[in-house]
Amino acid sequence: MNSFIPITISLLPGETLTDAVPAQASSTIVTGTDGLDAGEITINTDSETIPGYWARPADSEKRPVVLVVMEIFGLHAYIRDICRRLAKQGYVAVAPELLIRQGDVTQFTEIEPIRKIAYSVPDTQARADLDAAVRWASAHGNGDTRRLGITGFCWGGRAVWLYSAHNPDLKAGVAWYGRLTGEATQAMPRWPVDVAGELNAPVLGLYGEQDAGIPLDTVDRINALLKEAGSPSHIVVYPGAEHGFHADYRPSYQCKAATEGWERMLGWFRENGVG
Repeated sequence: MNSFIPITISLLPGETLTDAVPAQASSTIVTGTDGLDAGEITINTDSETIPGYWARPADSEKRPVVLVVMEIFGLHAYIRDICRRLAKQGYVAVAPELLIRQGDVTQFTEIEPIRKIAYSVPDTQARADLDAAVRWASAHGNGDTRRLGITGFCWGGRAVWLYSAHNPDLKAGVAWYGRLTGEATQAMPRWPVDVAGELNAPVLGLYGEQDAGIPLDTVDRINALLKEAGSPSHIVVYPGAEHGFHADYRPSYQCKAATEGWERMLGWFRENGVG
């Protein structure tokens, strides 16, 4: 890939990535494993294995499945906690580590090498790995993949739109502030605006008004394309919210928007057969 598209992660002047992405902040939500089966997993893909994390209620009931697609920072504590939060709501939540074949982002404390790894992951590879995670949920997690949803954040938010255009069995997606447009590259040839008329399942977008990396005109553009296609998919914009407003471990966290968005997500899943 010849170029990399900047993303906003709310770094302040002089901050390193470690400053912006602490292990835990005062706002960090920590969800326990009481009543859950949860932990590290190994997912068999088409060519090899990748690590992942899962959580589900500790019972024998067949449960709906939600794929959780991470940010560019890897399969860290926040994404694992998202899986546990979803499990508390009755889901089998599976988060595959989608970056590891291109590099271990946890080894870096600056954003550029992390960005380069994330933006070198071929979309075809990411989609295939998400398909593998669905198979894992069915075979090992007692998941009902007929009730399949997906959610993702930032880099993962973009993946939600693309995966909805890829998997005909998907019931619903929720994309948190994933970029909608960008430069076409060999690894990333298409963007959400390019697939707005091809979605197999309705996608709810949750975006911030003050997101410096996602101008509101791109939100207006995809909303218009979705309406033209007759899709129920649409984007909700939260006033005053920045990029990463759901990330409770970062300075960009906005409790009100994050809480309202989470409830919208759960409602969207229920309304569209993921529940």
